[in-house]
Amino acid sequence: MKKDLYEQLARLGKAVATAARLELLDLLCQGPRTVETLAREADLTVANASQHLRVLHAARLVETEKAGLFVTYRLADESVCAFFQTLRSLGEKRLAEVDSILRQFREAPDSLEPVEKKTLVNRIRKGEVILLDVRPEEEYRAAHISGAISVPLKELTARLSKLPRGKEIVAYCRGPYCVLAVEAVKTLRAKGFRAMRLEDGVPEWRAQGFPVVAGEEPR
Repeated sequence: MKKDLYEQLARLGKAVATAARLELLDLLCQGPRTVETLAREADLTVANASQHLRVLHAARLVETEKAGLFVTYRLADESVCAFFQTLRSLGEKRLAEVDSILRQFREAPDSLEPVEKKTLVNRIRKGEVILLDVRPEEEYRAAHISGAISVPLKELTARLSKLPRGKEIVAYCRGPYCVLAVEAVKTLRAKGFRAMRLEDGVPEWRAQGFPVVAGEEPR
């Protein structure tokens, strides 16, 4: 019985044993996505993304829903995202290579200091900051931090004139490994805005008990 049990648990390890499948899980933590969208965001061919997703599906980590010609994937439940976050945290603590990569990223000459989240919550409540979600709109609709405004990175430059210059702007994206918010802050600062980056994404925000909203149209 014990051997059979470990064999079944090993299916999970085998399912996440490639960098591509870990990135797909990270993307699906943001919300359901079509195969085509996942392939584009992960820089994979559709055929390659489909193959990786089938492995994750076989391990019961993701589920599918078909609408016409399109197949949408979603996490089986929130525990899958928690599993990914735990694996990421373990890697940061136990693997010197991960720590080195992150340290180089954070100490680069053009790196940005992240904003402290508890302070941010209070400032959002007081109306002292503008919180920007710079992920694609479909991710915002799936779930976003309460009070955030959707301004996808690709639209940021065109919408700068609508942002108030008298308030500080905080941008966030998919979490600590995502550079969309970094690029957004650089763009904002270059145009004279006071801007900072929130290192956490929606999954991290939700896991720590902060308010997350789902289903709203982008504002």
